[in-house]
Amino acid sequence: MENKVITAHVPLSLAKKVDQMAARLERSRGWIVKQALATWVEQEEERRRLTMEALAEVDTHAVIDHQAVQAWAESLDTDKPLPVPEG
Repeated sequence: MENKVITAHVPLSLAKKVDQMAARLERSRGWIVKQALATWVEQEEERRRLTMEALAEVDTHAVIDHQAVQAWAESLDTDKPLPVPEG
C-alpha cells in the first residue's frame, strides 16, 4: 500500500493527548492519528450515505408527517403512548 504524509497543525493540548494515548497504548503517534482519521472518514462517508438516502426518500414522498412524529413523541410520557407513526 502506498502512503502519503499529511501535515496538520493541531492545538498543543490535543497533541499532548495524542502523545499520552500513544504511550498508554504503546503505539506510535502516527498510528493513533491514522486510526482517528480512518474512523472519522468512515463516519463522514456513512453520514453522507444516510443523507443521500434520506433525500431520496423525501423525493419519493416516503416521509412521516412531522405533526404525527411530534404527537407520538409527546405521548411517550403518558400512560397511553401512541403507536410509532408509519410513512
